[in-house]
Amino acid sequence: MKTLFQIATAALLAVVSSTAAEKPNIIVIMADDLGYGDLSCYGATVFKTPNIDKLAAQGQRFTSGYCSASTCTPTRFSLLTGTYAFRAKNTGIAPPNGPAIIRPGTTTLPSLLQQAGYRTAVIGKWHLGLGDKAPDWNGDLKPGPLEIGFHECFMLPTTNDRVPQVYVENHKVLNLDPADPLTVSEKPIDPNEPTGISARDTLKMDWTHGHNGTIHNGISRIGFYTGGKAARFRDEDLADKWIEKSKAYIAANKDKPFFLFFAAHDIHVPRIPHERFQGKSGTGLRGDSILQFDWCVGEIMATLDEHKLTENTLIVLCSDNGPVLDDGYKDGSVTELGKHEPAGPFTGGKYTVYEGGTRTPFITRWPGKIPTGVSDQLVCTIDLAASFAALTGVPLPEDACLDSMDVLSALLDDNDGTGRDELVQQDNGTKGGKADFGFRSGDWKLIRRTSKYQQPAKVSKRPMPELKGLHSLHFLPDDPSEKKDVSKENPEMLKELIERLDAIIAAGRTRS
Repeated sequence: MKTLFQIATAALLAVVSSTAAEKPNIIVIMADDLGYGDLSCYGATVFKTPNIDKLAAQGQRFTSGYCSASTCTPTRFSLLTGTYAFRAKNTGIAPPNGPAIIRPGTTTLPSLLQQAGYRTAVIGKWHLGLGDKAPDWNGDLKPGPLEIGFHECFMLPTTNDRVPQVYVENHKVLNLDPADPLTVSEKPIDPNEPTGISARDTLKMDWTHGHNGTIHNGISRIGFYTGGKAARFRDEDLADKWIEKSKAYIAANKDKPFFLFFAAHDIHVPRIPHERFQGKSGTGLRGDSILQFDWCVGEIMATLDEHKLTENTLIVLCSDNGPVLDDGYKDGSVTELGKHEPAGPFTGGKYTVYEGGTRTPFITRWPGKIPTGVSDQLVCTIDLAASFAALTGVPLPEDACLDSMDVLSALLDDNDGTGRDELVQQDNGTKGGKADFGFRSGDWKLIRRTSKYQQPAKVSKRPMPELKGLHSLHFLPDDPSEKKDVSKENPEMLKELIERLDAIIAAGRTRS
């Protein structure tokens, strides 16, 4: 017969065990410019992505998984803050010398997990600015990730088509020689430094538009920089470095709950995967970069297996926006695409508010907790903050994460889970401070444009619909590619969605 002490001890252990089970390790793997149709588990047939296919087969593959914006900086802002980027200033694509966009004191996804006892890290691409007014490249780069909830970071400070090509570890540029200071500018610094214009015939990858500043590793970039020669990396080695650092981080934190934001640079331009992937996809360097990203996912999964962490780790795989083909370089993304459809059945891609711009691969896996299958629930990367807070029992402040919804039940369970009812989608929002919007409500989709402006980048094979007005209405089950504007046939629905979008924008928040 058990004593009262034994019964009490068993009850306490049960409570502790139950609490621990609700604090899994969390890894968010975010691809860069990965389209809905870029993975074989989402219909790609020209090449295979076996590691991501395995991840999907062991968890939930969402058919209505979204990011909140069709470019990188606003999506990453919304992922970390849980607030639509159009509500904040200066959330367009961050320039090379841009200051920190997310300010110290802001409640963020990692700061919430810190409160829950997690160790937190970001490894990979940042592109959310550094410093108070501008980055101090030769000093302390703060504020930055460590001031908004990350314990540590190892990252590319901007994005690799923008200068400088250096790693930042916590507050410092890695391997920077004080005798060779780093200078970064949006204008030419040294007239003797070759650029993509002055030395175009020396480039190993030519540019098509915009990317004709400082040359590094045979590729010209956006912006200019001098110095920091010892700190510069080789493009081909980026993914290997991210995985090296991620493996070390997981190993060092295997005995405590940890959060890892693995922010891959693949498949953003310039697309220069490691030599062992080049020529493997049959679709040029863009497809080769997808295979490299798939390898990264496989390495993370294998590391979890090695440390016996798989059963207690929740993985979310997503993308920061939809696909783009020619985004500034002659890399074969258009000429070697073949039959591959980067956006799958959808129209548009990066820079657009069509479905191809924000509906992307979205996969969750937590063995034993998430059933295997396919979910049509509407979920978004902006919801991870509220959902992870709910998972770990951390209350959300009233004035934080203003548009993040708790969709944890949808992320974990395909049958009983409930996702969003509606979602605002935005482009980069740089046209006079105004954004184009997509607004999905149930099966209906409203598109609102501020103008008929078209981005110069070629985003997909699928032709863009003819722009006839500033509003269009689409019924997605019948028209997933948004070719047919049904606003004339449904004037009341058009009016309702316009009024609802206006109300969401004016309210300043959607989370009640």
